[in-house]
Amino acid sequence: MNCEGLKLKDLLVQRRSVILSKWFNRIIEMYPSDTVNFLKKEKDRFANPVGFTISQEIEALFQDLLKGTDAIAKSTSLGNIIRIMAVQDFSASKGISFVFSLKQVIKEELNHEINSVQAFEELWEFESEIDCLCLAAFDEYMKCRERIYEIKANQVTHRTYKLLERANSICENPDESEMAGAGCENLLNLNGGNGR
Repeated sequence: MNCEGLKLKDLLVQRRSVILSKWFNRIIEMYPSDTVNFLKKEKDRFANPVGFTISQEIEALFQDLLKGTDAIAKSTSLGNIIRIMAVQDFSASKGISFVFSLKQVIKEELNHEINSVQAFEELWEFESEIDCLCLAAFDEYMKCRERIYEIKANQVTHRTYKLLERANSICENPDESEMAGAGCENLLNLNGGNGR
């Protein structure tokens, strides 16, 4: 391939499909092997929403990276991928590692071409954009995890409230059954047997 006069972004556009395919494979390698096989083979968006969404969104995210910083700032693709990673219970480092894996894929795929056209400065600039994307990914990941913890805390609070509400109704109507009275006594004795 003659690379004379080509810039890094031209090379990235030319090799886009190969880069995206390798990037997708790197991302799904975070999952167990049986899940990896499913994510690779199942193309139906309803049978495989995780694989489908990741595939679609990395394509849009890559396109945004090629357009530049303004497009990345307006992109929703990063958030869509991060939401998937956040609900998977990955650590923060693992959840955002897919961004860094793009740098590795590009270097592996375009190493010869980058060397032949001396596109090191362009590569450095593009990698800086990927680094900024990674910082944004971390922020988004933490927001998602905080939201998940809020939801879990609200569920626990709601369950506790319902249990206490149920226990209180048992205490208010002790004539309904012997069990109700026993339940009330047990509740009162939780605090060292003194009813406080």
